[in-house]
Amino acid sequence: MKKQIFSIGVLPLLAGLLISTDAKSNVHINKDTPVSKKVAKSSIEGLKVETVVTGLNVPWGIAFLPNGDMLVTERTGQLRLIHEGKLVAEPIQGLPAIVSKGQGGLLDIKLHPNYAKNGWIYFTYSSPAAEGETGKGSNTALMRAKLVGNTLTEQKVVFKATPNVTTNHHYGGRIAFDRAGYLYLTVGERGQQDEAQKLTTFQGKVVRLHDDGTVPTDNPFVGKDGARPEIYSYGHRNPQGFVINPTTGDLWEHEHGPQGGDEVNILKKGANYGWPAITFGIGYDNSIITPDTARAGMEQPVTYYRPSIAPCGMTFVTSKKFPDWKGNLLIGSLKFNYIKRCVIKNNKVVSQETVFENIGRVRDIKEGPDGNIYVAVESTGSIVKISPEK
Repeated sequence: MKKQIFSIGVLPLLAGLLISTDAKSNVHINKDTPVSKKVAKSSIEGLKVETVVTGLNVPWGIAFLPNGDMLVTERTGQLRLIHEGKLVAEPIQGLPAIVSKGQGGLLDIKLHPNYAKNGWIYFTYSSPAAEGETGKGSNTALMRAKLVGNTLTEQKVVFKATPNVTTNHHYGGRIAFDRAGYLYLTVGERGQQDEAQKLTTFQGKVVRLHDDGTVPTDNPFVGKDGARPEIYSYGHRNPQGFVINPTTGDLWEHEHGPQGGDEVNILKKGANYGWPAITFGIGYDNSIITPDTARAGMEQPVTYYRPSIAPCGMTFVTSKKFPDWKGNLLIGSLKFNYIKRCVIKNNKVVSQETVFENIGRVRDIKEGPDGNIYVAVESTGSIVKISPEK
C-alpha cells in the first residue's frame, strides 16, 4: 500500500487550518471546569502525519505484536493484520459470532501483559444472545484467544455482560490491564440509563477480573446481596476511552454524555460516577435529564466537554520522540475530527490544546513500540502515524 506523507508545514494549505488552540476551536470549555486555562501556542510544529494503510472498514481497536506488526479490529466483524506496514488481504480466522449492527461489532483488542510468555490476546465484541442467557438481542462480551498463523485458537469467553438488550448502541467495550495484572472492561448502559445506577446488572459499569475471567475476592461488591461481584465502578454512560496512567498507575476513563457532558474520570474502587442522576448534559430532545450536576456520594469528572466532542480512544504519551508531550493525555474526537492534547498535573487537566484538526473521526489512539503515535481513523478507513519530521 502506497504511503502518503504530509508535513505539518503544508497540511494547512491542503486541508484548511489543521492546528488551533481552544481559543480558536469550535469547542467551548466551560470556565467552571478545571480546564479554563488554554495552551497559548501549538506544540505540533515539526511533526508529520503519515498514512500507514487504508482500506479498513471502520477500524476500532489497535494492538501491537512484539515484532511490530499491528492487529486492527474492524467494527464490521473482522480482525486484520498489518505486517511490515502493509494490510494483509485475508482477515484473521476464528472469531466468534458477532452482532455487527448500529454501534455493535468487533470492538477493542489488547495483548496480555505477559503475551510473550502466554500468547493471550483479548478482544471485545457485541455477542448475540445464546441459549440459556437472559434477554434478547446482544451485549458486550470479552474473549481471549491465541493467534497461530492466521487463525485464532483456544478461544474462551472470559466475560459476557447480562442481560442481553435489543438496542444496538452504548456497548462500551474498552479493555485495560493494571500494574498488578488485573483485567478491566467498560460496559455501556445500552441506552437504558437507569440501569447504570443498579448493581444487579452490568449496564453502565466497569468490571474487574482476573485474566481468566474469575472474580477477585477484593472486588468492592463481593458478598453484597443483589450486587454483581465483577463490578468495580458504576454510573457510567458509554465509556470509549480507557488507559492506565503510566506514572501513577491510576485508571483513566472517558465516556460520552448525551448533548454535552462528555466526561474524563479517574476510576476509584466501588465509586459511583453518577449517570443519569447527575450530568453536565441534556437530552437529545433538549429535555432536562436531571437538574443536578453533583450529589453527595457521586464522583465529579476530572473535566467535561460541553458541547460534546464524542471522545474516543485515549493514550498517555511516554515516548522520547515527543519530549514536549511527555505525560500528556491524548483524546480523540469522533464529532470534530481532531485530537485533544491534555496537560496533566497532580491528576488534574491544567491546560489542553486542539491538534490535528481534520484528521478524521478518531476511534483509537495508541503509542507504538517504535515510539510513534498511531491513530485509527474510521471515516477514512485508515491507520495514520504521527512522528517527528526528523
